[in-house]
Amino acid sequence: MTKVYIVGAGPGDVELITVKGLRAIKEADVILYDRLLNKELLKYAKPGAELVFCGKLPNRHAMIQEHINESLVHYAQQGKIVTRLKGGDPFVFGRGAEEAEVLAQAGIPFEIVPGVTSGIAAPAYAGIPVTHRDLSGSFAIVTGHRQEGKNDDLKWESLANIETLAVYMGVKNLPYIVSQLLRFDKSPDTPVALVHWGTYDKQQTVVGTLSTIEQIVEQSAIQNPSMIVVGEVVRMREKIAWFEEKVALAVK
Repeated sequence: MTKVYIVGAGPGDVELITVKGLRAIKEADVILYDRLLNKELLKYAKPGAELVFCGKLPNRHAMIQEHINESLVHYAQQGKIVTRLKGGDPFVFGRGAEEAEVLAQAGIPFEIVPGVTSGIAAPAYAGIPVTHRDLSGSFAIVTGHRQEGKNDDLKWESLANIETLAVYMGVKNLPYIVSQLLRFDKSPDTPVALVHWGTYDKQQTVVGTLSTIEQIVEQSAIQNPSMIVVGEVVRMREKIAWFEEKVALAVK
């Protein structure tokens, strides 16, 4: 029976895929997958399944979104089970809603399979809870792509009052993000962490404050994919960091 599964594969650690997401991989006749996906998941595809790379690099697209949408419809109309495999969660900066809308318009049955999003998982693997009874009762996820003078419609004045911010893909725009938070009276001493390749064995975390993080990131040469976490919860890393220590012990 024709169906399209729009699946969140989680942030990197293969074991963070959901049971339902793994089943969708195993059942698929065609899998369309993204660049940041852990390719180990593709080993669960059944023999003969067609694997289609849809990855996007900065300023370069292997397959533009419109073509991805058309491909989903095309394969489904051939009577195939199609799994659209995305890193993280398909509805958190994943354009999954756009793909679902196209399928709905074409009358193709589909299911959304939520995934663990990087804004929660990467901080957790760095020993940073996004909420904490004593430190943070509010949490927001923010896209880091917007730049000054380029249709930035984010409500920075409101965001500056939220206790924990998780900013996706914001390394390039870190100076602008910092400047906006400081502009709206976020304390320069507010802790900030960047988690690079969160949940992968190559995960790297750097910590500073709003007043120091730009210099620290420059010295560390941290790039995307990285999650930026802003808030007092970052201080918890000193007590409960676990994953990078686990990896270091495994290497020894």
